[in-house]
Amino acid sequence: MDIAIIGASGYAGGDLMRLIALHPHAELVCATSRKLEGTPVKKDQPHLNGFIDLDYTNPGVDAVDADVVFLAVPHTVAMQYAGSLHSRGIKTVDLSADYRLPQPIYEEVYGVTHTAFFDAPYGIPELHRKEIIGTSFVANPGCFPTGATLAAAPVADLAKTIIYDSKTGVSGAGDTVSETTHYPNVADNINPYKWTAHRHLPEMQLEISRLGSRASVHFTPHLVPVTRGILTTAHIITERPVTAEEIRVRYKHLYQNEPFIRLQAPKLGNVRGTNFCDIAFEVEEGGRRIVAVSAIDNLMKGAAGQAVQNMNIICGLKETEGLLFPSAAP
Repeated sequence: MDIAIIGASGYAGGDLMRLIALHPHAELVCATSRKLEGTPVKKDQPHLNGFIDLDYTNPGVDAVDADVVFLAVPHTVAMQYAGSLHSRGIKTVDLSADYRLPQPIYEEVYGVTHTAFFDAPYGIPELHRKEIIGTSFVANPGCFPTGATLAAAPVADLAKTIIYDSKTGVSGAGDTVSETTHYPNVADNINPYKWTAHRHLPEMQLEISRLGSRASVHFTPHLVPVTRGILTTAHIITERPVTAEEIRVRYKHLYQNEPFIRLQAPKLGNVRGTNFCDIAFEVEEGGRRIVAVSAIDNLMKGAAGQAVQNMNIICGLKETEGLLFPSAAP
């Protein structure tokens, strides 16, 4: 399959190129970048030297032609490409937020008018595989909603309140230098931000409602001094008392056949560079609070890895193709 990556020079784009370079059924034929047009990929991303022998290009929207296109451009930019790709039936995975939310919610959250809206399945395969199969366009979820939703999904219908507390690596902010990501401001610190109004919260709320829950959902992220990874603690306040065995059965039932979900102690080092999501839980004495913790790599299961997983599904390939490898340890 010929693959095009629109917006290939960012962190997610770089991980997409790394994965496609090693994928047995995919070949990268187009890597675009407005600011680096004409620059060899290997000069911008030296770790891909010997794997990607392309220069960045900047084709017009209608000139992009491939079997599969990944949109790794910023929010509000993806819609400029999506309409053309969708109308031509080109299989597309959009890593931006432009198709994750219903149009009115999207416009309220992102403060723009959506100029090319259509419905697209929300690409957490473990929860929406049936909707993804057979489609030509997938809205790849945000990194925070992926880890949070997978942590709470097996018990969402039991919840009356869910509070997500997430710790994220600096790469989640992208490759643009800012005061927030400046090394002296990150090192030896834990910095909460967007305490009550992060733009990923509506995704989390929508997903919990899709799981049949009427729970209120709350979220606070924190920036921690690591490069990759998100560790999310979900405090799930239940409608009724539950037992540890009841909850164990629920997690096992939902995830026992999922190749990228591991029910084990979540540590960022164990998922770094991989598409795995590690999850564990405890039930508080009295059975009124479940604490579920998940660990993902924000650039992999939170972005590029999940995008390739979705590509495999919509292309009729084995879901684990090009993705089933462990992290490097230590």
